[in-house]
Amino acid sequence: MQFCMAERLTAYRDSEDMLPLAPGAPVALRAPRALMAALLLACAISAQAQAAGPASAAPLLEASASGPAPGASAQPGAALPRPRVWVSVPRLRSRLQARDLGLVINTADPYSVAVGKHYVRARGLRPQQVLRVRLPVAPVLSPEEFETLRQAIEKHFGPQTQALALAWAAPYAVACNSITGALALGFDAGLCSNGCAASRPSGYFNSATTRPLTAPGWRPSMLLAARNVEQAVALIDRGVASDGSLFMVDREPVSALMLITDDRARAVRMALYPPTALPPALGVELRVEPTATLRSARRVLTVTTGSEKLELQPPPDWVPGALADHLTSFGGDLQGLHGQATALDWISSGATASHGAVSEPCNHPQKFPHPQVLLLHYLQGATAIEAYWKSVAWPQQSLFIGEPLAAPFSPPLSPSSRPSPPASAAPAPAAPVSAAPAAEKAP
Repeated sequence: MQFCMAERLTAYRDSEDMLPLAPGAPVALRAPRALMAALLLACAISAQAQAAGPASAAPLLEASASGPAPGASAQPGAALPRPRVWVSVPRLRSRLQARDLGLVINTADPYSVAVGKHYVRARGLRPQQVLRVRLPVAPVLSPEEFETLRQAIEKHFGPQTQALALAWAAPYAVACNSITGALALGFDAGLCSNGCAASRPSGYFNSATTRPLTAPGWRPSMLLAARNVEQAVALIDRGVASDGSLFMVDREPVSALMLITDDRARAVRMALYPPTALPPALGVELRVEPTATLRSARRVLTVTTGSEKLELQPPPDWVPGALADHLTSFGGDLQGLHGQATALDWISSGATASHGAVSEPCNHPQKFPHPQVLLLHYLQGATAIEAYWKSVAWPQQSLFIGEPLAAPFSPPLSPSSRPSPPASAAPAPAAPVSAAPAAEKAP
């Protein structure tokens, strides 16, 4: 792991308890337990990666030599990615905060207005951080409708705004692209004729940056999506409650579940599961176990699996800030028009963020969250939007939903950096995008 080095973490630069993070460095008795855990995570995984030998230098994600099979139906003999090894992730020095976020509200959608209002209050956003537009309340935008939205966003938000929260559950696609993918990488019409093709690579994948508008040069986004306003409010409140909640390690452990599935088409990420447990002092139990484990697991932090359907009754024992997703063809089709479980099923059950594809991606592992990258960025204090976006190499069809700023492993914010209550101001007029057409079927 690249962040096991003799350099101080930004979060601790003002602390007298700071230690050099070098392999084999002595541990002073004055070091806080949370820092001890960070040291263990950095150095233990670094040692495991070195022990893995030349294979650890292989690409993080690799498509099968015979070509990927559709996520809904793959040939039984389809090759899996490389055998499990620890991957290298960069050392993170900070994270996105509320002041870095822009919020977009659709004034044509009562859900969006109510959810946006609650999010402004919950995260202390200022009036200039909010853009109000009028969008079709439909699953899919046309490329022309999307371009008008994109231009409104670019005109309203300045360089301070590094990421976006979209306060709606629909629209979630632009033709065959996800709306989050298109806002970041631009609309790619070519995927509409061949969704199984390789898509545009993300310069944000597994990166250390906390200023994505500077590098790679675009803003990641996430939908505040739920099945109704009540669930969306609960989602936002879970995200806020998660902040710093797992930073100290003197607590009951949480579970990171990497589930085993016999659905071969959707099992390609199993070869990317970590090969060994995490250091016990981290308070995170890494469990590679059968799917049924989800029903009995306590204090669930993350779930990675591959399946067409989900068994979420009774709901898992989620902790605030939990991340969960399943590899299938249409997990990002939030209306469930293809008969598969969607990312909304995870949110409805109590997860705080999720991921799904809006159009047939085939089972390229590059188009889905890398289990290790997702977990290891999150454990370093990254927000949900950063951890999820940095874990997907080809995110053009990827829909990211949830509370973007959830950060359970981040140190609590100092009083000077906490968001201030928004100043009272009259709502800005909505930027017209287009008249709302009748709802259309997702691709």
